[in-house]
Amino acid sequence: MAVTYRIAAVGDWESVMGFRALGLDTYPVADAAEAREKIRELAKENCAVIYLTEQLARDMDDVLARYKDELRPAIILIPGRGGSLGIGKNNIQRAIERAVGADIL
Repeated sequence: MAVTYRIAAVGDWESVMGFRALGLDTYPVADAAEAREKIRELAKENCAVIYLTEQLARDMDDVLARYKDELRPAIILIPGRGGSLGIGKNNIQRAIERAVGADIL
């Protein structure tokens, strides 16, 4: 039997509710503590990808470090309603440098 994986978006209401139209599971949260708990819960379930707003991620280094090298879930940082903080781009750049050994961006 094949396992069905889910994709989720975690962040403030305004930032994540648009993802519902795309069929993603959306989890509006009020703060980093609530987001931290939701991500731990999703990681235990069949959630393969979690989109997380940068505004919450900046206060969640421990969670990002915990799942950085795990196969699942992949935590992808997205800009929130306040715009990009550059955290997501920096994380992608570091991952590429680790993979290829050079900054190609």
